[in-house]
Amino acid sequence: MQSKMTLTKIAERSDLPACGKVKELFANGKFMCVANVNDEICVMDNVCPHWGGPLGQGRIEDGKLVCPWHGWIFDPKTGETSRRANTRVAVYKVKIEGDNVFMEL
Repeated sequence: MQSKMTLTKIAERSDLPACGKVKELFANGKFMCVANVNDEICVMDNVCPHWGGPLGQGRIEDGKLVCPWHGWIFDPKTGETSRRANTRVAVYKVKIEGDNVFMEL
């Protein structure tokens, strides 16, 4: 039996960051990190597992998200970091319907 994913609206298309940019959006009771990597929207938890830095205030370099506090680098598509084995940030599937942007929970 498959579990049904819940779609949660997180933004309007106009709220999304430009290509190569990242921003914080408040959704589902917390801030989420939304990254635009080569026109692909990626949504992940906003808290860096290193010291809690706000990932949505970071930057995109070579397709990776760089934490603004200590420079940890994450893959926005998988949440993985090369800084520590078996450490990752939760990522969420994104669905865009018309002008509405949803994430799957």
